[in-house]
Amino acid sequence: MDKVCVLKKLIPCIHGNGNRFFNTLSRKAHIKASTPISVYVRCMGSHGPPAHWKPMNQICLENKNHMDCMPIPQESWQEDFNKRQRKWNLMLAAGAVAFGITYFILYKTGCIQLFSYSDYQTFKYRVAGVELQAKAEESGEGGREKDELAGGGGEGGAVMPGDEREKVEILELPDIPSHAQYLLVGAGTAAFGAFRAIKSRDPKAKILVIGEEDSVPYMRPPLSKELWFNEDKAEVEQLQFRQWNGRKRSVFYEPQEFFAEPKTLNTLENGGIALLSGKKVVKLDAGNKAVWLASGEKITYDKCLLAPGGKPRSLPVLENASAEVKEKTVLYRNISDFRRLDSLVDNSDSVAIIGGGFLGSELACALGRKAKKSGLKVYQIFPESGNMGKVLPEYLSKWTTRKVEHEGVEVLTNQSVDKADFVDGKIVLATKEGKTVKVDCVVAAVGLEPNVDLAKSSNLEIDDSNGGFLVNAELEARRDLWVAGDAACFYDVKLGRRRVEHHDHAVVSGRLAGENMTGAAKPYWHQSMFWSDLGPDVGYEAIGIVDSSLRTVAVFAMASEKDTPKAVVEETGEGLRSETEATASPTARSPNKLRSLDSEEYGKGIVFYLNDKASVVGILLWNTFNKMPIARQVLRDGARNEDLYEVAKLFDIYDTVAEAVADEKEAASSS
Repeated sequence: MDKVCVLKKLIPCIHGNGNRFFNTLSRKAHIKASTPISVYVRCMGSHGPPAHWKPMNQICLENKNHMDCMPIPQESWQEDFNKRQRKWNLMLAAGAVAFGITYFILYKTGCIQLFSYSDYQTFKYRVAGVELQAKAEESGEGGREKDELAGGGGEGGAVMPGDEREKVEILELPDIPSHAQYLLVGAGTAAFGAFRAIKSRDPKAKILVIGEEDSVPYMRPPLSKELWFNEDKAEVEQLQFRQWNGRKRSVFYEPQEFFAEPKTLNTLENGGIALLSGKKVVKLDAGNKAVWLASGEKITYDKCLLAPGGKPRSLPVLENASAEVKEKTVLYRNISDFRRLDSLVDNSDSVAIIGGGFLGSELACALGRKAKKSGLKVYQIFPESGNMGKVLPEYLSKWTTRKVEHEGVEVLTNQSVDKADFVDGKIVLATKEGKTVKVDCVVAAVGLEPNVDLAKSSNLEIDDSNGGFLVNAELEARRDLWVAGDAACFYDVKLGRRRVEHHDHAVVSGRLAGENMTGAAKPYWHQSMFWSDLGPDVGYEAIGIVDSSLRTVAVFAMASEKDTPKAVVEETGEGLRSETEATASPTARSPNKLRSLDSEEYGKGIVFYLNDKASVVGILLWNTFNKMPIARQVLRDGARNEDLYEVAKLFDIYDTVAEAVADEKEAASSS
């Protein structure tokens, strides 16, 4: 009971004085933490301090921290900070330079060697291994193990503990590299234009070209023109032709020696161009930047160009014909087709050309002129009313047909072949209209299909109406993937989405794609041209949409000896008109009044193709050469609702001498 009473008396006391008690403790703890040791020494003892000692508060104030010991800054903190940063950066740079020099010296002296190890039991070489292998092959000891290099005398040798020497294995580079900086699928004209453009912008580029044919890139136009006019068989076998001016050239853009070995491409310090011929790409993964060959190899890339070109069309009647008919039928497109047809023609008495377009008409004229000396009988069969009936106006198409017939060709117009049989060693072609022709061999020149097999196997977009790979204005189908040449369906800023199958387009689109692969990012605004020669005397150039179904306005004039394909080649020294047309320049308007000819002697002239809005969408220059820049300018401006006879004066086709002669004849007839 007494203890309970005592606790009852203490509880109110503790409760009332608790806050003051803890405040005192915390204040003393703070003073103790901030009071010098001398204060505690003076305060020791059981009695209070002497009277002459200083109070504790005064001692605390005198020992309070201050900044009198800190240095006084002489400049702003930014300047001081920058000064220290410069000093540290110089120290860092000096250290990096010293490290680089030391590393370079150690590398050059052989103290450090850079090799990759596929496993730690076998030592494999890179470039050094290729050199050692070449030396071993020269000495005839390529099959012997190079364990003598492990004795310490040879470069790259390694010494194993004891007397055991490590066996050195020479690394043989694969024939097909696993990676390409620039990969070009296709080895035609577009690929040629692309790798020239890449090399001009990136001199150390490493370019791998993959082509299905067993040849270097070559030009196709001479295969249906000049090669057939060369009478030197040795030159023809080497695929050398004579231009209309007599200059000898080869169809190949570059010789085989120009290209590097594919397996050494990635080891070339200054880059190069390697050609992998006879290989076909069957699949592409645009997301992972990889392609697969038909033989199973996989090649990754940084940038890729697809230039697969096209494949010749055939007719159902030829596809379903017997093996004997197929054996003597040529779908004309490449070098092997030329050689095969040349061999067939030399051993034949007659040949039939099915098709009346550019290729069919050019081959008909070439073989017809050749037949004048050999006695070969040449037939040309097509469903149109005249040669190049889908391109030329009807009157000009019929005039061209007479020109082809003059070359010794029997032209069968408005005839469609629907049957092909092999009877008594001859191919018998029968038409729906009732005509029958017996020949020794057949050439099918009925058009071209874009090669889009890779698009179907690789989930790339195809244009439904025009065919070909669907690309943007920069010829890009996917990121880091471009398409050029015959297989590209691009957007023409003037004429809408198009696909063009001509030499000039392949050159220009390939060149632009190559520039864009190196970062140029240029849109395709070029209006490509095309040309065709019916021998050395008649030829034309065209640009834009040239379709005989469109309304046309033509202006013709009398031609002279200078208005022929032969004359323009003699003047310029170049047979490819896509190269010579760049030299032309706009001329001043002629003061002479132009007039269309009433006769059918279409010597030279200009044909304008108009759309339903009366705007010029295509121009054909008949026996008028080196005027393509003017045509390109007229097409760009549109020339809508203008007097086209006045526009034709820009081309300066009317010769004042010829006009004077015509005026004299007209005056004589009227009198």
